[in-house]
Parts: sequence; C-alpha cells; structure tokens
Amino acid sequence: MPSFLEEKLLSAQGYRLIAGIDEAGRGALAGPVVAAAVILPNDISASWFNEVKDSKLLTPAKRELLFHHIHEIAVSVGVGLTPHHLIDSRGIVTATRLAMKQAIERLSPPPQSLLIDYMRLPEVKLPQKGITNGDNLCFSIACASIIAKVARDQLMVEFDSIYPGYGLARHKGYGTRQHLACLSKLGPCPIHRRSFRPVREMVLYGRLF
Repeated sequence: MPSFLEEKLLSAQGYRLIAGIDEAGRGALAGPVVAAAVILPNDISASWFNEVKDSKLLTPAKRELLFHHIHEIAVSVGVGLTPHHLIDSRGIVTATRLAMKQAIERLSPPPQSLLIDYMRLPEVKLPQKGITNGDNLCFSIACASIIAKVARDQLMVEFDSIYPGYGLARHKGYGTRQHLACLSKLGPCPIHRRSFRPVREMVLYGRLF
C-alpha cells in the first residue's frame, strides 16, 4: 500500500502544499496523455484510505469511487492533457511533461513542492522529486494516478461515440487484440497516434482513415 513517507519528509522541511503527480495514457495508441496533480490535506483519516493504490491495480468501479472520494477531501486537484497530434510532433516524453505542467498550473492554491511518478520537470521551478514506481509507493502520487486514469477514461468514452467501430470505450486506446483487429480492418482514425507502432506502419502502407 502506498505510504505518506515522502509527504512526511517534505512536511518536516516546512512544506505544507505538496502535490503528487502522475499520468495516464502514455502507452496508448490513440487519444491524449492526461496528467493529474493532487494536493492532499496533512491529515487523512478516511475509511477508504487503505483502498488507494496504483490505478492500474484497481477495478474501474473502484477507481470511479476513489476518484470522487479524492476530489471531496483534496485541497486542490488539477488535470492537464496533451492531444495526439502534439504527442506525434513533440514526442511522448515532452508531451507527458506538458500535461503535467498544465495540471500543476491548474492547482489552487499552488503547490510548494512536487512528488512525481518517475519523471522530473526541469521547466517547473519548484522543489521536486521523481520517484520510480511512485504510484505504488507514494500516497499522493497514487491518488493522482487515479484522477488521471478516470479523467482519461471518460474522454475515451466520449471519443468512442465520435469514432465508432474501434471499441475505444472498452480498451481506452491501448493496443489490445480487439483494438489491433479494428485498426487492421478500418485503418487509423483522426485521434490515433501516427508516430506509434503499429499505427505508423499502417500509415506508411496507406491505411489512412
């Protein structure tokens, strides 16, 4: 279970507004990369505390429930996204950092320090720590992973109604067997990432939507 160790270490240094940051959709073949930043109160005694973990380890129903719980108690929540065309033109690492920066800028009050899953943000001039496997180890990052995942899933459900036939509401743009079969049959749709295999290969061979 994620702990408050990193938050407590920063709190001991005098930081009170500590943002956990994570992303969702980095490895998908379609849609945006979405990042979330979450500032939590110093003391949490909620009944759902022990249920928080990396969003990938939770069922969709549990993620939705925790999404609402986190919003209810958080000091602030910010969400940012980078669309597919900027992922293609700027690369996924830069795109992920852009989404994280947006999420931080949407926090009110603004954070005093950052805890980030794996990455660092040199363009954000705040004390920060990138934590490998942070969504499994750090409570505020785990909360951010839940917010980012649910927010992105909701977007992909909307895209499913705009671009039917790909099953976007089910697989959320990831490279599942069903998604690859639909790509092979229909070719890429406008929100597919042209720089990602196998979409890139289909574009090269003329399978345009």
